[in-house]
Amino acid sequence: MTIDKETVDKVAHLARLELAESEKEAMMEDMGKILDFMAKLNEVDTSGVEPLVYMTDEINVLREDVVKQEITHEEALKNAPKHDENYFLVAKVIEK
Repeated sequence: MTIDKETVDKVAHLARLELAESEKEAMMEDMGKILDFMAKLNEVDTSGVEPLVYMTDEINVLREDVVKQEITHEEALKNAPKHDENYFLVAKVIEK
């Protein structure tokens, strides 16, 4: 499959990239190689091959969640730049 300059411009716009003319030429070549590789993969007979969900058959072993160190309410607020008696004070992020 051939990639033209308009396709590169469209993809660059969607990706919010600014490409120089020399970069566009290189991008056309790279995108062409990617599409050629994908076409090659489509030629492979995958009938009878189940979809791969996980790379290994290993099961994730989780450790028990154990509290190792507790701090008091006052210790937690001690290094906060701004706080009141009970809470951290942060700048408002969402305005209604």
